Amino acid sequence: MQAPRRALVTGGAGFLGSHLCDQLIDRGDEVLCVDNLLTGRKANIRHLLDHPSFEFLRHDVSQPLQVEVDVIYHLACPASPVQYQSDPTRTIETALEGAIHLLHLARDVGAKILLASTSEVYGDPEVHPQTESYRGSVTTTGPRSCYDEGKRASETLFWDAHLQFGTRIRIARIFNTYGPRMRADDGRVVSTFLVQGLTGQPFTVYGDGSQTRSFCYVSDLIDGLIRLMDASDDAAGISEPVNLGNPEERTVLELVDAVRVVTGSTAPVVPLPLPIDDPVRRCPSIVRAQHLLGWRPVTPLIGGLRATAQALAEEEGLPAPPPPDASLAGAQAARLDGAGRAS
Repeated sequence: MQAPRRALVTGGAGFLGSHLCDQLIDRGDEVLCVDNLLTGRKANIRHLLDHPSFEFLRHDVSQPLQVEVDVIYHLACPASPVQYQSDPTRTIETALEGAIHLLHLARDVGAKILLASTSEVYGDPEVHPQTESYRGSVTTTGPRSCYDEGKRASETLFWDAHLQFGTRIRIARIFNTYGPRMRADDGRVVSTFLVQGLTGQPFTVYGDGSQTRSFCYVSDLIDGLIRLMDASDDAAGISEPVNLGNPEERTVLELVDAVRVVTGSTAPVVPLPLPIDDPVRRCPSIVRAQHLLGWRPVTPLIGGLRATAQALAEEEGLPAPPPPDASLAGAQAARLDGAGRAS
């Protein structure tokens, strides 16, 4: 266990950031949460506002910031396709300017800094599962490029700061993550399907639903981020990118089946055309995370979806999910929890 530290969390009022603030506070750290509330929500951190170890600062990371901190978790950036494609130039500007300003801050105060990067740096991968050494199959001119290339360039900025100035860096490549505090309108597949399941709408599936993703529950992901930050600077390869995600690969149609278990929905699937540059397969190799951090996700899919559905219902005023014994048979839930194919 690390001694208590003062931690800066950019994007701290967002989905991942707010959960990170919770876990840091719970373990005794002081937390400065910075967010411009463009995509984050103050409701996500309302329960922390009166905590003596928590401070909120409304600030845009595209502008310089001077504060005294020991560690920096840099999560600030629109992260869902709906969010980052609505203003692509601002997305890439936020990614680049934010990385520059936070790296300057880290160097000024001697802080260790973590970049929340993304599996999107791999593009539509030709290597499967994706290892950190894979360079990706990406484009600079597609609808996702503002986010993908913004994160790829941010990784380069972090790596060069490490080489040139000795900045203590961590780079986490985050794969699909879900859990409470997801926005109902963020366009992510888990939140979209859960809203459709809770409201009885048809499930909108792009293509034939055979494309794959991996789904990591938020508490598991946050545990990985904290372990990565806490790892010794002397650990071999600790400054290189580390995949954090669930290594169990599932098709989109398998996710529909799981959401039906959780919500009790019997609505049909409605196929839609595949979006441009939408990855066909996405699944991490987490060998490096297991070796360096002793980390692996532990939350079963059905249990995580139940918690997420309940939170969405409460936060968005949607119909509550049925109790577990009123949805589909427990045997089917068990089958779906074991349906992922470990990679």
